[in-house]
Amino acid sequence: MTMINSGVRPVVVVGDVATDVVVVLAGTSAPGSDRPAAIRTRGGGAGANVAVHLARLGIPVTLAGCVGDDAAGAGLRAELTAAGVALSLRVVGEVGTGTIVSLVEPDGQRSMLADRGANLALRPADVPAPPAGAHLHLSGYTLLDPESRDAGLTALAAAAAVGCTVSVDPASTGPLAGYGVDRWLADTAGATLLLPNADEARLLTGCADPSDAARALARAYQIVAVSLGADGALWASGDTSVHRPAHPTVVVDTTGAGDAFAAGLLSAWLADRDPVAALEAGLTLAADVVRRPGAR
Repeated sequence: MTMINSGVRPVVVVGDVATDVVVVLAGTSAPGSDRPAAIRTRGGGAGANVAVHLARLGIPVTLAGCVGDDAAGAGLRAELTAAGVALSLRVVGEVGTGTIVSLVEPDGQRSMLADRGANLALRPADVPAPPAGAHLHLSGYTLLDPESRDAGLTALAAAAAVGCTVSVDPASTGPLAGYGVDRWLADTAGATLLLPNADEARLLTGCADPSDAARALARAYQIVAVSLGADGALWASGDTSVHRPAHPTVVVDTTGAGDAFAAGLLSAWLADRDPVAALEAGLTLAADVVRRPGAR
């Protein structure tokens, strides 16, 4: 799907680049035996996913991150370039490119096994200063590990210094809980848009209901857009609260659905600040991605 948005601001994405090994499982669990599966290798990484989707939607985008000095890294760089993403990727010699194994159950839900590899080598010097008037999108994974945290904080500070708008996704509840909710909220306090899923919104607020969580987060961030999976998405900003239902689709694999939602939403929001249009664009792209294996 390709749409062109003319006249929008460029985006700098800071985040992970990885190879996704997508394992679509069939049948039932068979401990100690065999289980049928369809296995595919795809480009992945939360930062790279968002960058590719934005480029396909006609948004000028630069991706900052790290890959290994290996065949996987070379292949990902070629794929990203072919997709129209401008690269600011450092090649790291001592570790391999990140790899994510995504185990997808027959209902489309997945669990992920993460070896972040070279992504953990991201340093402040790897983060390009965004031009004035650009938008920064920061993958929360960057903040959740002590090795890459300084790079994430540097990106946020650089964006603030030139008045860029900023979006952040919290990434994943497990690492987020280990990192510390209060610490993460303090790190990202200057962000313009927060893009959690329902579980992340609950964790960040302690609210059981995603609507309550969205409103609570909107007291700390200008805009909060919560993806709800099959229940659609919520938008909260000041006194404004909007819900849009999910688009009908056949769910094959939910890997990367949140990244697609973020990219679709940003593409619309950068062109027109209308919350309904932004949610609809995010839900459209997410519905397209979950129809097939892989994040992009």
